[in-house]
Amino acid sequence: YQRRVHGGISACAVCDGALPLFRNRHVVVVGGGDTACEEAMFLTKYASQVTMLVRRDVMRASRVMQERVSKNPKISVRWLSEPASCAGDGLLAEVHVRDLSKGTVDTIPASGLFYAIGHTPNTEFLGEQLELKDGYITTVPGSTHTSVEGVFAAGDVQDRKYRQAVTAAGSGCMAALEAESWLH
Repeated sequence: YQRRVHGGISACAVCDGALPLFRNRHVVVVGGGDTACEEAMFLTKYASQVTMLVRRDVMRASRVMQERVSKNPKISVRWLSEPASCAGDGLLAEVHVRDLSKGTVDTIPASGLFYAIGHTPNTEFLGEQLELKDGYITTVPGSTHTSVEGVFAAGDVQDRKYRQAVTAAGSGCMAALEAESWLH
């Protein structure tokens, strides 16, 4: 199963963070928004230490999330930094971190690297064909029906809250059932 999370690199802490691969080990979270803070907080349940790499000198996260992160003894923040590369023999062993203010690169021993650098739904191609709100397709509450009859939306393009594979699969099933019903 370790190979399925790409040797220790993941874009979903909730999906993969509890795996034995990351338990009681140092992990790195990339990002400085609410999602990154939430993922870092979640990972503290399992990891021995969480280092956040934040490209800027401030976080974009809400004040509440920033406070939670700063008060958690398992989380440290590296400002003005980004991953430069990763190394390991089949599984992640270290993250090479670039200091953006100095241009230097140093190494963090880590078993996990979690990307939480934002999410933009891929809906631009729709133009004004469907009703969108902040880039997400608007659906009738509790369904996958869109502003156009016979068009159904599922997954990350309409889910601004959870944005998880399991919820995308569930809404995909809903859309399929609703489309089938509409066709008949």
